[in-house]
Amino acid sequence: MISPCSCPICGRPLSPSAAADSPVFPFCSPRCKQIDLYRWTEGKYAITEPLKPEDFAAPTDEESGDEG
Repeated sequence: MISPCSCPICGRPLSPSAAADSPVFPFCSPRCKQIDLYRWTEGKYAITEPLKPEDFAAPTDEESGDEG
């Protein structure tokens, strides 16, 4: 079963087809999308896990599941 999705900014429920239909997915509106961008630029979000050099390496065909 697919769980319901909601806007990460305001919590408004999104339709199941929102991912395919909405140009602002996973947000419900351009306003919420802009709020999220603003929060990133203000440093309100952060990656808390230290990054290692292998985190930046491109996945190999084995790791990505491509067979050909």
